Amino acid sequence: MAALMCVDLDRRTELEESDEQDSRKTGSLENALMVVEKERTRIQEKGSDFAAWLELEELGIDDDMLIALDLSSKFLNMVALNLWGNKLQDPLKIIKEIVKCGRRLKALWLNENPALKEGADKVILDDLPELEIYNSHFTRKAGEWALGFCGDIVGADNPCFSAENISLESIVTLDLSDRCIHKLPEVFSPSKLTSLLNLNIRGNPLDQMSGDDLLKLFSGFTQLQELEVDIPGPLGNNAISITECLPNLSLLNGINVPSIIESGKHIVDSALKPRLPEWSPEEALPERVIGAMWLYLMTYRLADEEKIDETPVWYVMDEMGSAMRHSDDANFRVAPFLFMPEGNLASAISYTVLWPVRDVHTGEECARDFLFGIGEDKQRSARLTAWFHTPDNYFIQEFQKYKEQLQSSSICPTTKQTPTTKSVRPSDGCALRVFTDIPHVEEFLTRPEFVLTSNPKEADIIWVSMQVDSELKNALGLTDQQYTNQFPFEACLVMKHHLADTIRKAWGSPEWLQPTYNLESHLSQLIGDYCVRKGDGLDNLWIMKPWNMARTIDTTVTGDLSAIIRLMETGPKICQKYIESPALFQGRKFDLRYIVLVRSICPLEIFLSDVFWVRLANNQYTLEKTSFFEYETHFTVMNYIGRMNHMNTPEFVKEFEKEHQVKWLEIHEHIRDMIKCVFESATAVHPEMQNPFSRAIYGVDVMLDNRFSPKILEVTYCPDCTRACKYDTQSLTGSQDIVRGSDFFNTVFGCLFLDELKDVSPL
Repeated sequence: MAALMCVDLDRRTELEESDEQDSRKTGSLENALMVVEKERTRIQEKGSDFAAWLELEELGIDDDMLIALDLSSKFLNMVALNLWGNKLQDPLKIIKEIVKCGRRLKALWLNENPALKEGADKVILDDLPELEIYNSHFTRKAGEWALGFCGDIVGADNPCFSAENISLESIVTLDLSDRCIHKLPEVFSPSKLTSLLNLNIRGNPLDQMSGDDLLKLFSGFTQLQELEVDIPGPLGNNAISITECLPNLSLLNGINVPSIIESGKHIVDSALKPRLPEWSPEEALPERVIGAMWLYLMTYRLADEEKIDETPVWYVMDEMGSAMRHSDDANFRVAPFLFMPEGNLASAISYTVLWPVRDVHTGEECARDFLFGIGEDKQRSARLTAWFHTPDNYFIQEFQKYKEQLQSSSICPTTKQTPTTKSVRPSDGCALRVFTDIPHVEEFLTRPEFVLTSNPKEADIIWVSMQVDSELKNALGLTDQQYTNQFPFEACLVMKHHLADTIRKAWGSPEWLQPTYNLESHLSQLIGDYCVRKGDGLDNLWIMKPWNMARTIDTTVTGDLSAIIRLMETGPKICQKYIESPALFQGRKFDLRYIVLVRSICPLEIFLSDVFWVRLANNQYTLEKTSFFEYETHFTVMNYIGRMNHMNTPEFVKEFEKEHQVKWLEIHEHIRDMIKCVFESATAVHPEMQNPFSRAIYGVDVMLDNRFSPKILEVTYCPDCTRACKYDTQSLTGSQDIVRGSDFFNTVFGCLFLDELKDVSPL
């Protein structure tokens, strides 16, 4: 894998590269003198007035060698000097020697020399007043000579001194990319560059010119057909508006203009730089492979009769398949193919099938579309960020707009209405009939006020684990006058992407909700947030969660942007900022499961069970990269993996208070307030949830950060109440009596249907 992903190059050629590097870096005066004499001979052949263009790149030249070369006595008319990648240390010595070569020097390259660390730029630019190109960038003096160099009419074979010898009119193609240009030279004009057809201005801030002025300037180049520019960038954020201002363009960033208009793309680019695997020499090969694999992985999903949830499978194609590059106009397609000779997964053999989708000619490169079938309606341009360096500034702008929108659109709900629900027990004292498919309800609902029935039609209360929709009601013969344990549109709480959306609409960006993005609709905003955090040096660890799966199925912790984007391929997900600094208990992560009982949404009438419990990770918490794949380090739901360390809540609270010197009841009050805000969000944003024949309980999962502030994780429909029913515990609030586990559902039904308040607290 390391060889396939090219992350073992330093190990493969360590010796050869070391020898070659030592030879190059050590350098010798003799080698440098050979180059100097060769250029000197050329000058003599051309004539003593001919300008010198000296290439001394990567020859291991140090300060003493530069002095020994005595360039000033050998070249009276130096126009360009390239000292890129040498060992020059002392800026003062360098400046002294270079200034001797003549103050008419037009271009100087000192890139990748230690001397640059000393900040000699200003001194060099002051002492060389004619310098137009310094370290590959345009200076403020840049004019005809610099444009001629970028237009390939000035160079070693034609090193002109004066503008009179430079004919800008002959320039057809001009590459000004990555020249750090803040303002284009005055000579950059339609009257000077009369033949200009192709222009590349990528990678330049151009911040001393307005976008309108630039578009007006470019519109004067009536023959300009091809333009390369950052979008968003100095010409604006919209590719379509650029093409409208420059109607003569045929290609913008390598894309046909009619195609841009037809697709409605705002960002277009055919020359995105690919993301290459990155690693440090200290990393072991497995770590390098894990870091690089998201550039190569393919995926499919499997489900068998015994599994409710599909399992994503990630795999890597062989050397040939992995070497195929991306193209929007691909000539091949690939797809996984599963051969099951015995008709079951146990006998399956997996292949990847490759086939051409159009005629392919000899010598033509084979390419595939990494995002086949995914258009702009599914965020194609943003998803290409997994493999390519797309424009950060566009995504940052989208993120900033999103932040402003959140801050300005919150409802800030208030709940002032008086609760109206009462006991629903018949006045004649008859027991309420309950139909359920939940074993714990069947076992532990023992109050005489309720009686179980196996016939859903005759039940007063339908308490089931499945969704009670119109189809199920028709199938079972249910009516709208039967109480059910779910509210209409409760997806706004129990589906993770809807929960975040509901909270944001109500409260904007409350501190108790981690930054959360629905990747199906807000990928650009997430990428912008990621870029801002990266630029600010902030933690960039995120957790990916499927919209509607429990038990942390298909949930991943990662700080790799490519991984975040690729993980969208295994189903719709949210991406939430990982709580990298949680409160710990004896060095381990934990979260808290609360049970909320809901009688009414409008007006809001909710209660918090006095019984809550803690869920502990099995391993010590760490942010080591290799630990992100360890379930028992970063996740707390251990019920389903066979090894769970149960701890009774009062014992946990006592030990936690002692370890952190805090008062739990103060933390508990903050948690209560947060849970109330969550359900107030539903009241404000989705009042259509209200149904007088709905009663429900929800599991609310909470985590504390290292300041002991609560964070909402999720809200769960029909939560697993095994622990609540199995263990007796002491209530930490209210009466602080012993709460018997066997009475849990007696308490729940008493609160929801009999208007009781035993072992629950109103919120």
